[in-house]
Amino acid sequence: MSIMNSTILHPTSFLLLGIPGLEHLHIWISIPFCSAYTLALLGNCTLLFIIRVDATLHEPMYLFLAMLSAIDLVLSSSTLPKMLALFWHGDHEINFHACLTQMFFLHSFSIMESAILLAMAFDRYMAICEPLHYATVLTQQLIARIGMAAVVRAVALMTPLPFLLRHFSYCRGRVITHCYCEHMAVVKLACGNTWFNNIYGIAVALGIGGMDLFFVALSYALILRAVLKLASREARYKAFGTCVSHVGAILAFYTPAVLSSFLHRMARHAAPHVHILAANFYLLFPPMVNPIIYGIKTKQIRDRVLGLFQRKNIWGKRAGQKQLSLEN
Repeated sequence: MSIMNSTILHPTSFLLLGIPGLEHLHIWISIPFCSAYTLALLGNCTLLFIIRVDATLHEPMYLFLAMLSAIDLVLSSSTLPKMLALFWHGDHEINFHACLTQMFFLHSFSIMESAILLAMAFDRYMAICEPLHYATVLTQQLIARIGMAAVVRAVALMTPLPFLLRHFSYCRGRVITHCYCEHMAVVKLACGNTWFNNIYGIAVALGIGGMDLFFVALSYALILRAVLKLASREARYKAFGTCVSHVGAILAFYTPAVLSSFLHRMARHAAPHVHILAANFYLLFPPMVNPIIYGIKTKQIRDRVLGLFQRKNIWGKRAGQKQLSLEN
């Protein structure tokens, strides 16, 4: 009897449709998706490796950057492998519980990323506006607590959703018109009263995202006021220069999110593939560009990356010389 009830409540699996209307182009679409995922893996793993092995980078700014890279790795890896399997092999089916797990990781790590970007804004505020208290306030203990708070907040907010979705019946089919399991895409298939899921999803997106963005903007308003009070132009440029990478990361995260939300609400009559491509852009773009932004604009990281490649070239030349000497 319990097996019958479980079957009635939810299907054993869902079918991910992919990008509606562009199914014949899935193979071609997979090329930029795979390239973006490869760049995200290489870039974020390189950042984590450099920050881990270089003791001089064990400072608040770089520790927050390591957290951001770890989040980006999980965020992209929770969806891209299944998405590429769909594009390459037509693997549309996803287990019901795997779908809820993917949804949980997707949304919870997006919330974590927003929290870490806020923490990085606080780091820049302390470095520029309160430089004398920077080292005493932003200790490693506080940084660890901030990271833990970001995890706890995200998990606490997202944990109710999978449990709520488990108790719906899905009489509107099992085809998800998306490339991955997104909360509202799953809710659309559920029968019964889904108003709480709808309200809760919107409240979390607007409340948490909006609150984080407000405090980021407030931090930069205070930073701007402090920088403009500096006497020399060189000092102002130097202060602004320390914020460029973080501003780029904020734009990379929030711009696709705002664009996707705008299209979803203001362009409802647009083709479905427009909304899904915008959602995928939001998912792929930040993990891919964050390492590039910090690698190019942050001198310490740029120097370490160049030094890493130079050492590899030296080792390669030495190995070649040893091989030649052995042959001779």
